[in-house]
Amino acid sequence: MPKKATSPGTSRGKSRSTGIACLLCFVAGAGTMWAQQEVTSRREPQFENDQVSVWKSIIMPRQPLTLHRHDHGRALVALTDGQLRVVDKGGKVLDTYTLKAGTAMWLGIDPPGQMHADVNPGTKPVEVIVVQLKNDRSAGR
Repeated sequence: MPKKATSPGTSRGKSRSTGIACLLCFVAGAGTMWAQQEVTSRREPQFENDQVSVWKSIIMPRQPLTLHRHDHGRALVALTDGQLRVVDKGGKVLDTYTLKAGTAMWLGIDPPGQMHADVNPGTKPVEVIVVQLKNDRSAGR
């Protein structure tokens, strides 16, 4: 059978269209992954040694950090203005902190067996640096 004649630009045009489509899919996928990573409340480790653990917490609006507890005292330094509510596993508010960027506060050891989550009731992310002692002996606030 004789081959069907094609114009020289036809295969090049299809190849270019396919390449552009692939690039757009890649960009859309990467953008989606970036957006999903940016909207999750999380802890980002910063530093650790024998004396302290330091992390940055980013608490997105209405996306609490997972339930946890603190067996050691810690200093919290607000990087942004905002409010944090500390709630138990049933959602009962245990404490509320009004944060002002650049200010610090001391938080003591959590009561035995008490787990909590940090909730941001605002509309913008709340960011804090936490410096938690490892060898403290005081349970006071």
